[in-house]
Amino acid sequence: MSELYIVATPIGNLGDITFRALETFKSADVIAAEDTRHTLQLLNHFEIRKPLISCRSHNEQLASEKIIQLLDEGKRVAYASDAGTPGISDPGAVLAGNARKAGHTVIPVPGPCAFAALASVAGAGGKTLVFEGFLSPKPGRRKSRLRELLAAGDAVILYESPYRIVKLLSDIADIDGGRRIVVGRELTKLHEEITEGTAQAVLADYGSRDKVMGEFAVFISGNKKVKIPAESSDNESEA
Repeated sequence: MSELYIVATPIGNLGDITFRALETFKSADVIAAEDTRHTLQLLNHFEIRKPLISCRSHNEQLASEKIIQLLDEGKRVAYASDAGTPGISDPGAVLAGNARKAGHTVIPVPGPCAFAALASVAGAGGKTLVFEGFLSPKPGRRKSRLRELLAAGDAVILYESPYRIVKLLSDIADIDGGRRIVVGRELTKLHEEITEGTAQAVLADYGSRDKVMGEFAVFISGNKKVKIPAESSDNESEA
């Protein structure tokens, strides 16, 4: 039996790489990656030369079989997604599960994560923080799930793309315009921006911008006191 290391990598600032992550890459026989080209750039920056194998969301099941074969041969394998912690809205969970089922040791090498980064500055409070990741791109499903999350009253963190961030903010404001939210854009990167306010105010800010770019994490504060009305009987578009 051998070891599979699940390695967190920077979400933007290369200074966030951990000593342990670098040592893990250096000691691995093979490095599996969501995007070998992306990970190669990271490894080149730190002058690490290792064989690479692809393991992305579209081929994770098949790729995990190849990686388990390497583990069966006694190879030490490190896995990295494009950025952040594998398995958190990134590939890696299937690989980790399959490797464990095959009897291999799966070892976390923790580090950067947009979810944890935003939670650390959002002032969440309370005992419960729900991580939902990316909601459905379909408007009806997205808003229906948002309504459920806000009605539950717990704090929530979501991820969103620049193409749908204004739509997401609009849905939150429509459900509860007074709910406090914190939007993290390009966390740890050169143009990092953290915006806080009511859902309505943050929507007005982003809605007025000519162009919205970057990767987003959105914190929605919990509120057990506000009652969210039941979903309208009108059918919302699924397009």
